[in-house]
Amino acid sequence: EKAKLLRSQPAQIVEPKGLLYVQQREFAVTTPKDGSVSILGSDDATTCHIVVLRHTGSGATCLTHCDGSDTEAEVSLIMSSVRSFSSSTGCGRLEVHLVGGFNDDRQLSQKLTNQLLRAFDLQPEDVHLVTFCVTELNDREEQDIHFPIIYGIAVNVKTAEIFPATFPEKGPDEDLRSAHVLTGAPLTNIYDARTEQLQIGPYFWGPFPHVDFWLEQDDAQILQNLSTSPLAEPPHFVSHIRATLTFLKEHPFPSRSLFPDRKPRIYKKNEEGLWEQVCSDKI
Repeated sequence: EKAKLLRSQPAQIVEPKGLLYVQQREFAVTTPKDGSVSILGSDDATTCHIVVLRHTGSGATCLTHCDGSDTEAEVSLIMSSVRSFSSSTGCGRLEVHLVGGFNDDRQLSQKLTNQLLRAFDLQPEDVHLVTFCVTELNDREEQDIHFPIIYGIAVNVKTAEIFPATFPEKGPDEDLRSAHVLTGAPLTNIYDARTEQLQIGPYFWGPFPHVDFWLEQDDAQILQNLSTSPLAEPPHFVSHIRATLTFLKEHPFPSRSLFPDRKPRIYKKNEEGLWEQVCSDKI
């Protein structure tokens, strides 16, 4: 019933003001007391799942975008991140919302759904499954081709409302963060709710293998080889991958070009509610 209700809502366009956008293999956790961030969100999930874990007592809310790379470790990580904001709260329970995936040919969505359910089941605490809108419950068919119904969601950390969403602005540092994922990054926490700062990096990788070869390929080749579900990708998938590959070509050694002092790039929300970079020497 909950999945049906969620699927029936049109995706809302979420503007950057007060938004913390979470990319694949990233997570962020905050509480209703946060003065900078009121919405956590992520989209462009095809076989990936977006997970929202919330403690009803403290209101601590975590959103992550999982792709099945190391599901058990990722679930432990988001559990401890929510726990760290909820330890002094006597009442309340942990609730989880799982959204994403579809009936894809390779059954990657089904596999990820099963991994997530198992990982939450293995947790010592009780976790209550509140929204389950994944794989076959998030699937639509058009001329024998399957697609996800919902590609992205947002959660309002003040009201706990969850809704389908798209995000015109996926920054800051969108290409840098995507490059981190494409080079095989583990799940990374990008936000410190106590200081209300977004922290990107420092990230390190070596020259991306065959980057020139990939950049020479046409759109069909990129889609076929660099997507888990070529037929169901959103229209901007190829341009996004090209931008990420170009970024990797320009920065083969981020330790030299992007993080020479080995410090993260730090952002804070300004008065307009938009991310603004903070000079690292002020921290």
